[in-house]
Amino acid sequence: MNDAARRAIFGRDQTWSANGISLSRYANEDITWETAAKQNYAIELGLFNKINIQADFFYEYRNNILMTRSYVPVTMGLSAPIRANVGEASSQGVDISLDYKHNWNSGWWLTARGNFTYATNKYRKFEEPQYTEPYRYKVGNSINQWYGYIAEKLFVDDYEAYNSPAQPFGEYRGGDIKYLDVNRDGRISEADIVPIGNPVVPEIVYGFGFSLGYKSFDCSAFFQGLTNESFWIDVAKTYPFVDQTQLLGAYANSHWSEDNQDVYALWPRLSTTIINNNTQTSTWFMRDGTFLRLKQAELGYTLPAKLQSKIKTTNFRIFVNGSNLLTFSRFKLWDVEMAGNGLGYPVQRVFNIGLNVNF
Repeated sequence: MNDAARRAIFGRDQTWSANGISLSRYANEDITWETAAKQNYAIELGLFNKINIQADFFYEYRNNILMTRSYVPVTMGLSAPIRANVGEASSQGVDISLDYKHNWNSGWWLTARGNFTYATNKYRKFEEPQYTEPYRYKVGNSINQWYGYIAEKLFVDDYEAYNSPAQPFGEYRGGDIKYLDVNRDGRISEADIVPIGNPVVPEIVYGFGFSLGYKSFDCSAFFQGLTNESFWIDVAKTYPFVDQTQLLGAYANSHWSEDNQDVYALWPRLSTTIINNNTQTSTWFMRDGTFLRLKQAELGYTLPAKLQSKIKTTNFRIFVNGSNLLTFSRFKLWDVEMAGNGLGYPVQRVFNIGLNVNF
């Protein structure tokens, strides 16, 4: 590829130049298609003319996954990564739904539905170096697994920072994050990176809801939720005082300072510049993405048929509903579905009052 950034300058007065050449990838005639073998087993069951159950189990094995070779000696003199069909992975899960419907002679009626999905995956083969620490291997872990450092706490003061295992992320001192020396070699390095948290894609997603009525009244609600998911607060986007970012109230209320040396504060010491030591992927800013949300609820009233005949309508229903009404989550800084960036546009809570009339 013609690359002006690699140009060479010639001539006594250095007035003539020619663009250089850069390689973004190498040809590989051995690259082939990824292949997958899939299995699906399903069952559908009806009971008592009221309950309907559907369940589906799936399993997939993929090989010949195209990956970048993770270990190519620099002595080969290559300027672009090498890719090959070296990966293998598997995934499996179950998808279940249940429906219920019933009418009573007294005028009550009920319909309900729930669904549950569990899906997981893992690497079977992944080219990587021969580590001396077994926890560094990706084989056997989820494709969506994150890796990072274990954060012990914040340094209580400069003295503790200077007398702890060296951390290679630039300047750090009291109030900055202290990382765990996992392999006990007296320094913090890539050898201390371990799998942390759950996968960033939820392994369990579920929902359930109902519609209930009595004569002219009806109500309905729908809940949705997920679990087995982690996310990380986006330090760069929420870092106070940088790129005109304001100090979030949560950070203002809980941060390390000389007057309040809280080693478990939400935010490390404040600074007008980004402290690289505190932006590393670690358990410090890891959060549980589990939540349950009341996504939709509605209450309605339909005029009786006799009254509708007098006003010559075939349907006359008034209702009130709302969406995103309640959220149950351990994460309290902002809406949990916004994940790591609390400065984005939040999920809105909406209320409606309406009237349906048909003549």
